[in-house]
Amino acid sequence: PEVQFVCFSSQGFFHRILTKKWLVEIRGYQECVRGNMAAVDLSFCQGDDDSVRTDRTVLIVGKLSHLNSLAWSDVRDTLQTLVDKETWKTALKSLKPNPTDKCPLWLNLVTVAALPSKVSRHNTPSSAHALTQLIQTCIPGKRDGHILVVCEKTSVFASACAIARAFPLFSRISGHNSLDKVYRVTAEFVCVEPNKEPLSTATLMCLNRVAESIRLTARIVDSPCSEMDTEQFLKEVRAVGLELGITPIIFKGEELRKRGFGGIYAVGSAAASPPALAVLSHTPPSATQTIAWVGKGIVYDTGGLMIKGKTVMPGMKRDCAGAAAVLGAFSAAVRQGFKENLHAIFCLAENSVGPKATRPDDILRLYSGKTVEVRNTDAEGRLLLADGVVYASRDLKADIILDMATLTGAQGIATGKYHAGLLTNREEWERACMAAGRSSGDLIQPLVFSPELHFSEFSSAMADMKNFDRSNAPCSCGGLFVGAQLGFDWSGVWIHVDMAFPAYSGERATGYGVALLLALFGQATDDALLQLVSPLRPEIDGPSGGSQSPRSNPKRRKLI
Repeated sequence: PEVQFVCFSSQGFFHRILTKKWLVEIRGYQECVRGNMAAVDLSFCQGDDDSVRTDRTVLIVGKLSHLNSLAWSDVRDTLQTLVDKETWKTALKSLKPNPTDKCPLWLNLVTVAALPSKVSRHNTPSSAHALTQLIQTCIPGKRDGHILVVCEKTSVFASACAIARAFPLFSRISGHNSLDKVYRVTAEFVCVEPNKEPLSTATLMCLNRVAESIRLTARIVDSPCSEMDTEQFLKEVRAVGLELGITPIIFKGEELRKRGFGGIYAVGSAAASPPALAVLSHTPPSATQTIAWVGKGIVYDTGGLMIKGKTVMPGMKRDCAGAAAVLGAFSAAVRQGFKENLHAIFCLAENSVGPKATRPDDILRLYSGKTVEVRNTDAEGRLLLADGVVYASRDLKADIILDMATLTGAQGIATGKYHAGLLTNREEWERACMAAGRSSGDLIQPLVFSPELHFSEFSSAMADMKNFDRSNAPCSCGGLFVGAQLGFDWSGVWIHVDMAFPAYSGERATGYGVALLLALFGQATDDALLQLVSPLRPEIDGPSGGSQSPRSNPKRRKLI
């Protein structure tokens, strides 16, 4: 039987018909997930409603110059009777950040901490990574807490994202998941010059939604494959769709093969859970352009028949981080009033070993129609993304395609643990991505884009191309394989983000990618904060340098 219910979307209230079985399954899954999450409720607020309490931890943090600019009245309510004015002033004088420093004000429950005073040009001015580390040190997990961040208005977004990363949701530690006690952590901002206006209710709502999305992304990436195979990932996609009033399009198993998705099907054909391609689409009536985010979702990567070694395979549950980031960013973007057509494409598979596993020397036909000789079964992510980006271009008619993936180990060598690798066919978008990385805290750095020099590495005597060669710029070449499916003369904007190393820190996922996508495309939302951190302007360049309406040429957005 079918049941009718009302749900809310960015376009208003509407009715949707769903089968009762599907609806109960998704709601039951959501309740199951909530029952297994670490019990920390994080929220952003204006003012400290619980300042009279003495049983919680308090952290006041910011650059030393910003902390010194505060009036006593700015922190008095947060410190209450525990710390007097003289103690506060003495603590500030004792701080010598190198690069950070902290001083306890009252036992180990109240702390003031200083962020780095200076950052280099390739770092974020918010010092987001240092902020996350300070919070993890000063706010213990099993106690209520309050965080007061002192910063400029332009650093609020990145700082809020850094706070969210400090409180991961996934945990299977015995006794840690009881819902009898939920610890409440609140965060507020005091903004300094040049814009000292308090945050609006709309901005606080945006921060809460973005934090939820980052924690959702990190939870998916932290989950082991025994709990997050392709079927479970599809439930996450359906759950987000249900909240937004969007029914996903899903192709999986044999249907992928019949429709020509040879890359996704081949990679996941040996696994117990079937490979899948899922799409969430947001199509507001006033849209002037179409944007597609394509995420690599390898729920576990054994390396296939060219199996990974025992020291390399642990942690390969994180190979779905690109798809998880796309899901989290899509959820937040739509809820913040995304004004353009936005498609989130999830390429899902488990790269496993079995009788149906793809072999080296096999030749696959991808969705682009090109044939690929498999030379390395552990270079599987590019095969998924190849199908995903062509679907975005051919079927969804996307003007801008961004793919995000934990694609290569070479990314960590090329750009390190904190900066993702960036490849794009448009120099202006290269600059925009770097600026969005600095304003969001999800740092990103360009890779070499020279297909005429590098793509010959993929030459094959047996097929149109092979899938792997390690001898020349492997991080760039991994992305070029994906871009080649669109064609290097493709007229649209193509952006490739390799975030293999920034996707995690230590044993935990970071939720990397959510903040980057929201900042990069912030001008396409109705949210003032996302527009503030976006490097793109709402107007576009005309053919003679003048301004046109967005409808006349929707493919080019003008950079600041």
